[in-house]
Amino acid sequence: MAATSETDLLAAARAGDRRAIARLLTAAETLKPASAAAMELVYREAGRAQVIGVTGPPGAGKSSLVNALTKEFRGLGHTVGIIAIDPSSPFSGGAILGDRVRMGDLGGDSGVFIRSLATQGAMGGLARPALDAVDVLDACGFGIVIVETVGVGQDEVDIAGAAHTVIVASPPGLGDGIQAMKAGLLEIADIHVVTKGDRPDAATTAADLKGAREAGLGTGDRGSWKVPVLVTSAATGLGLPALAGAALDHARHLRESGEDAGRRRRTAALRLEAAAADLVTREVRRILAAREDLVDALAERRVDPRKAAGDLVGSAFGSRV
Repeated sequence: MAATSETDLLAAARAGDRRAIARLLTAAETLKPASAAAMELVYREAGRAQVIGVTGPPGAGKSSLVNALTKEFRGLGHTVGIIAIDPSSPFSGGAILGDRVRMGDLGGDSGVFIRSLATQGAMGGLARPALDAVDVLDACGFGIVIVETVGVGQDEVDIAGAAHTVIVASPPGLGDGIQAMKAGLLEIADIHVVTKGDRPDAATTAADLKGAREAGLGTGDRGSWKVPVLVTSAATGLGLPALAGAALDHARHLRESGEDAGRRRRTAALRLEAAAADLVTREVRRILAAREDLVDALAERRVDPRKAAGDLVGSAFGSRV
């Protein structure tokens, strides 16, 4: 893409052209050499949106919560972009992409854009495409960008480095606050949400989380912000206005306290690490394709995996580890 077409594409996307937004998101996901300049432009134009991470264990009802919370934000006049991270097949690389189905009733709203991204086999954590996709929706003018994680592995924790506000969703009956703390969820939450609040055991889970908070367990690096514990129900609407208000209050708190500067720096460190890891992975795979001798030696157990990896890194970067 020439510089003028990159500028024109972003201008069209910011004007609401959904095909242009989709093209930029595809560029973010694939990051082919021809689209690198476009992503550089996107990054420079981003940085205005409130990025909200929604995480929690499988079965917590994260997609339903995001769907309902988005409607609350729209009712308050905010535009919302959604990045839903879906697990991908380790064989085909394809994603289930079920979140787009579960959020189908938002599809007709021009103030909402939903994009599902496959994990692409990432070993936990947030893959680089997800962070770039957030930039695209941010640069396209969406005031709030919500990232819904898979809810398994390191992504539960890494979302804290990518989002301004982290919402941790816990279903009723999940367990006490100590179990949640062991999963790392207490430490990263800016807002705790007990989902499926119409169930009778929701109050018990909320009490467990409040007890852990009052005991000072897992408060993490939340600064002067007191982490609220809210009970919600996507089915009945219980607690959703309070949740939207708490998220907006947290963004205001970060600005007024100056704590947003530290979070921006933390996000920058995560972005740098993710981009570097992506480049390293691509180079290693390129070299690996030409090193059948290493694969054969490893398969025949003539060399151990660490030594083979050291040889591979030496081929790729001229050094050993």
